[in-house]
Amino acid sequence: MLESSYNAILVVFSFLVAILASYTALSMASQISKTRGRTAAWWLGGGAFAMGLGIWSMHFIGMLAFSVPIELGYDPWLTLLSLLVAIASSAFALWVACRRRLTARRLCVGALVMGLGVAGMHYLGMEAMMMLPRIVYDAGWFALSLFIAVTASGAALWITAYLSRHGSHRTTLKIAAAIVMGCAIVGMHYSGMAAARFPLGSLCLAANAGVDTNWLSVLVTMVTIAVLAIALVITVLDSRHASRTGALNLSLHKANKALEHMALHDVLTHLPNRALLEDRIEQARQTALRNNSRFTILFMDLDGFKTVNDAYGHAVGDELLIETAKRIRSGIRGEDTVARFGGDEFVVLSQIDGAEDIATLAAEIVDLVARPYNIRGFELRLSASIGIAIYPEDGLDADALLINADAAMYYRKDMGRNGYSFFDPSMNANAEGHLQLVQDLRKAVEQGELLLHYQPRFDDPNGPPQGAEALVRWLHPRRGLIMPDDFIPTAEKTGLIIDIDNWVLNEACRQLKEWRDQGHDWTVSVNLSPLQFAHADLIQTVGSALRRHGLPPGCLVLEITESTAMRNVDASMTILRQLDELGVKISIDDFGTGYSSLLYLKRLPASELKIDRGFISELVRDTEDAAIVSAIIALGKALQLKIVAEGVETPAQQSS
Repeated sequence: MLESSYNAILVVFSFLVAILASYTALSMASQISKTRGRTAAWWLGGGAFAMGLGIWSMHFIGMLAFSVPIELGYDPWLTLLSLLVAIASSAFALWVACRRRLTARRLCVGALVMGLGVAGMHYLGMEAMMMLPRIVYDAGWFALSLFIAVTASGAALWITAYLSRHGSHRTTLKIAAAIVMGCAIVGMHYSGMAAARFPLGSLCLAANAGVDTNWLSVLVTMVTIAVLAIALVITVLDSRHASRTGALNLSLHKANKALEHMALHDVLTHLPNRALLEDRIEQARQTALRNNSRFTILFMDLDGFKTVNDAYGHAVGDELLIETAKRIRSGIRGEDTVARFGGDEFVVLSQIDGAEDIATLAAEIVDLVARPYNIRGFELRLSASIGIAIYPEDGLDADALLINADAAMYYRKDMGRNGYSFFDPSMNANAEGHLQLVQDLRKAVEQGELLLHYQPRFDDPNGPPQGAEALVRWLHPRRGLIMPDDFIPTAEKTGLIIDIDNWVLNEACRQLKEWRDQGHDWTVSVNLSPLQFAHADLIQTVGSALRRHGLPPGCLVLEITESTAMRNVDASMTILRQLDELGVKISIDDFGTGYSSLLYLKRLPASELKIDRGFISELVRDTEDAAIVSAIIALGKALQLKIVAEGVETPAQQSS
C-alpha cells in the first residue's frame, strides 16, 4: 500500500471550517424557526447552501491535507455531485430540526438520512480521484465512519432543534455546540480517510484531466470563507433587526396596554370604569348561565361627600375619593370587582350570592367608609348608602341590575343612610318604567326623537338677539315631550349622554349654518356634560362638526359648569386650551354655585361667565343675591370676560 501523510496546517484549517460551518448553520436555523412562509423557505435554502458548502469544503480541505507519493486530481462532475449531496442532506437536516416538534422517530430518520448523505458526499469525493486500481476500504474503519456520520448527524439535529427554540440568543452555548458539531464532522471525515487503502502502483486518472489541486485549494478556501462569512453577517444583522423589531413591538404592546387601561379605568382612582364594569357584569352573567349560579351588585353612594367637596375644595375631595376607593377595595375578595361608576358612586360586583354573606360584605364596606379620614390635616367623615341587587332575581342584564341596585340605594338614603338595603320591587314601583326608559333612550338618537329648542341671547335687554343656546328635548312616541331633567341623569348614568351630546353639537351647528346663510351673524351655545368634556374624542368631535357644516370656530360657544371645570383642574386646563386653540369660545356655566379658585379662574381660557339662574330668580327681593351678581359682574369685567345672566324673564330682573 502507498504511504500517506497529512499537512497539519490544512488539517487544523479543515477543523476550523467545520466549526464555522456549524456555527453558521445554527445561526441560520434560529432564523428559520422564527419565520413563516416564503421568508422561512429563503432562510432554509440559504442555510442549506451555507451548511452544505461548509461540510463539503471541510472534506476537500481535508483531502488537500492528504498526500500520497503520486500526483492527484479530481473529476469535476463527481466533485460537483458531492457538493449537491452535501447541500441536499443539509436542507433535509435543517427542515427536520426546525419543525415545531422533533419527535424521536423524526430524529432517528433524520439522523440516518443526513448521516448517509454526509458519508455519501465523502465517498463520492474520494471516487472523484478516479484511482486505478480502485481504493480498498478497511471494513472496520468504514463501518466506524458510517456510525460517526449517523451519530454526529443525530447530535447535530438535536442541538439545532434545541437552540432554535430555546437558546438561539446564548452565544456561548451556540459556540460550544458548533465545536461539538465540528468535531463530529471532522471525526467522520478522518475515520473515512483512515479506512482508505491505496495499492502499490495506483494511478490517479483525474490527475491530468480533472481539477488541479492547487487551483482547487485556492477556490475552496476563498469561496467557503466568503459564503460562510456573508451568511453569518446576514444572520447577525437579521437577528439584530429582529431584536430591535421585537423591542419596538414590546414598546407598542406596552403603549397599547396603557391606552387600553386608560380607556377602561377611572383616571383618579384607577378603578375599573363604567365600560369595564358592564363588561365584567356580562361575563359574570354568562358564567352564571352556564353554571346555574348567581352573583351580586352592590351600588353605593357616599353620604356627605358633596358637602366636603364644596367646603374644602376639589383637591381634598379627590384625595378623599382615592382613599375611599382603597378602603372599598381592601374589603372585597380578589376575584370581585369594585368600579367607580361616576362622581361619588361606586359599584361592587361580587360572586357572593348568599344573603347572609352579602349582608356581611355590605356591613364591612359601610364600616370601612365610616371610619375617620385624615386628608391634608382635616379630619373628615363620610357614610355609605348601599343598594343590593342579585342576579337573576333582581334583573337579567346589567341595566336592570344597576337600576334596581340604584333604587335600593335611594331607599336606604330615605331610611336614614349609612347602611344597606336589598332590592325589593316595592322600593321602586317604576323599576320597569326606568328600564324601559333606558331602552327607549338608546334608540332615541337613531330614530330621530331628539329635538332642540333655542333660547335667545341678547346683548342688552332691548337689543337684537346675538345668538341662542341649544336646549335638548325628547319627543317620546308615547310619552310626548320629555324635559332634560327627566332623562339627562339617566343618560349620564348609562353613558348614553355621549351620543346625545354629539347629536346636540351636530344639530346645533346645522341650524346655525342655516341662520348664517339667511344673513344672521349669530353664535350658538352648546352645553357639554362632564362625561363629554372628559371624553378623549372631544376635540376631534368639535372640529369635525364645524368642518362638516362649514362654520368658523368663533361662532360656537361650548358651556361647561364651574364644578366640571374645577373637578380636575390640570386636565381641565389642558382640554380648555385645546378647545381655545381650535378657535371655539368657552363659557363657564352656573358660575357662583361651586368652589372656584380665582387663581385657576384667571388661567382658564374662557370668554364668558354665566350667572346661575338661582341668583337671578331672587334678584329683586334678595339683596344678598344682588350683591353676588354685582360682584360676579365686576370680576368678569376685571378679567375681560363677557357676563351672561341666565333666566332673565321679567322687566324687573332686566333692569336690576
